Amino acid sequence: MNATFAVVLCTLAAYLLGAIPFGFLISKARGIDIRQKGSGNIGATNVFRCVGKPWGILTFVCDFLKGFAAAFFFPMIARHFVSSVNPEAVSVACAFMAVAGHNWPVYLGFKGGKGVATSAGVLLGIAPLGVAVGLGVWAVIFLLSRYVSLASILAALAIAGASWPLYFKHGYLIPIALTLLGAVSIWRHKANIQRLLNGTENRFDFKKKPEAQG
Repeated sequence: MNATFAVVLCTLAAYLLGAIPFGFLISKARGIDIRQKGSGNIGATNVFRCVGKPWGILTFVCDFLKGFAAAFFFPMIARHFVSSVNPEAVSVACAFMAVAGHNWPVYLGFKGGKGVATSAGVLLGIAPLGVAVGLGVWAVIFLLSRYVSLASILAALAIAGASWPLYFKHGYLIPIALTLLGAVSIWRHKANIQRLLNGTENRFDFKKKPEAQG
């Protein structure tokens, strides 16, 4: 097996793993098509609101882990079979493909989520300091505003900005990758941005009961 073939296989596997629609599957197991509820998004926030807190948390964990597995373990697998591959480059490629899989899953006609949890997982796999920055910003903004979308957008901006002083000394690859991932995440929130500007975005309500159950 040559290096190119190993990288192609890993990135394809990363996409297929990232494309697993855990929010849809978990909600379906509860008798709910999450695409027909709330925002219609298959991500953890919509599952949390419409199916229930435990199921939203489970969705987040599953989406997070598929991103982490793609970015952290797949390069190890590639390096095991082909010692000449660049593990950092494979990690970044797999990270992008996992997020792309979540955002545009082949299993659901290429209509997926916004990639926040999956992006957090790949960040832990390739740039753990970025997770600390993003989580800190997300928590502060969310607690102050109770807008999940605003917290996610500003966390993406913070990670992209912090990646340069944190990782630039090791080369351009990681900072560029985190900046591009942040840009994709923000772009996927374009409808939320419009609602925030219009003042029509929904705040997160911890006390609100799910819209429908099982």
